[in-house]
Amino acid sequence: MRSKLIAVLSFLFVFSLMAENPKYVFLFIGDGMSSPQRSMTEAFLKKTKGEKLLINNFPVNAATKTSSANALVTDSAASGTAIACGEKTNNGRIGMSADNTRKIYSSAYEAKQAGKKIGIITSVTINHATPASFYGHRASRNEYYEIGLDLIDSGYDYFAGGAVASPNNEKSPAYKGDIYELAAKAGYKVVKTREDFHALSRENDANNKVIACGIEGPGYMPNYLDNHDGLLLTDFVKKGIELLDNPKGFFMMCEGGAIDVNCHANDAATVIFETLAFNDAVKVAYEFAQQHPQETLIVITGDHETGALTLGFANTGFRENIDKLALQKCSFGKVKDKLKDLGKNKPELEFDDIKPILTDCYSLKFDGPADDIMTVTAAEIEQLKAAFEKQYKAEKKNGNAVQVTAQKIFNAKVGIAWHSGGHSALPVITSAWGNGSERFNMGEFENTFISHTLKELVK
Repeated sequence: MRSKLIAVLSFLFVFSLMAENPKYVFLFIGDGMSSPQRSMTEAFLKKTKGEKLLINNFPVNAATKTSSANALVTDSAASGTAIACGEKTNNGRIGMSADNTRKIYSSAYEAKQAGKKIGIITSVTINHATPASFYGHRASRNEYYEIGLDLIDSGYDYFAGGAVASPNNEKSPAYKGDIYELAAKAGYKVVKTREDFHALSRENDANNKVIACGIEGPGYMPNYLDNHDGLLLTDFVKKGIELLDNPKGFFMMCEGGAIDVNCHANDAATVIFETLAFNDAVKVAYEFAQQHPQETLIVITGDHETGALTLGFANTGFRENIDKLALQKCSFGKVKDKLKDLGKNKPELEFDDIKPILTDCYSLKFDGPADDIMTVTAAEIEQLKAAFEKQYKAEKKNGNAVQVTAQKIFNAKVGIAWHSGGHSALPVITSAWGNGSERFNMGEFENTFISHTLKELVK
């Protein structure tokens, strides 16, 4: 019996090695997303809806190291380049070797060479570090205009999400004109409105190269917590599948870039909703994969952890109130804007004037019962008053003091703690499903392994 079992397993192993490479490859990158962000979001989802997070329930999971060539703590340029191109580089580099002497090429480039169509999607600017790593080659991630030129030169088929940053930088030594106009001249269909985006179709646009960037504004896409009605990552993934599908298949990279942005702000509620939006985008790919189970690979990873997030706070002991994160109604950035506008419109501002904003956005109660967790304590009021003085009354004003303090108070009440406003060296999790997913079942690996494996699988 044992020999028969070994023979069957051997056959299955050999068969898996002989199986054709996936026709469709999805790579999802949660910028700033590691196990704390994923765990926090699933805990919230379970408590509020009784559901699991899809990205946490893929069959293959591995710890993934993120250090760059010159630092234990990576930035998004070096980590994006490692994931995309398979080589460690210095922080700040995009698609270049650590010594800046060689261009290095991504799995998307290899897929393009193999005849696949390519889609690049993000919720931040399309020439930001992570998406740029799949098509750009620059010494610095800050060369936004030049990276925009690389985007056009890539010849990739579909770019969608946030706008092109610095699209018309006339100070650039490489200046040739507005990036959007140059893209149109190079054959791209540049889509600027929701109506035109929804009008894109396989019937009419399957042979077009498309740039659908900046539709929701001139920079990053709005946070989902602030804007439920705009285009989302799910829309861009759905449209990408429709436009890119062809006999040779496609490679699609989708980044949840706003996860990182809000981790930098230590904004747990907005991070949760951005992670849920990211998870919904993965669901679109997963639903497509159910129709093409032998032809599809989905890989999910993060480029690094941001914020040194921990689930638990000393003042709450072992209690957690993570479901109360739903009480936050505005992102950190939106609160900042509201407080800034208040200061402009009412020069002689008093502390009581900011209370309605903090109540509307964070559900903080200034006259609530003492046994209500959302009631602000006397100590918390003193913290807010001190922040108010720094932001509005001090000679050298601190423009973020009130919302930073309010955010900390809110996070503490729900049992969330942040230990940094920057990146950490915590490993991330790489998850996989589908044809080729078994190659990622290694327990732990460097982030460069993702690119090496995908380059083999896209051929």
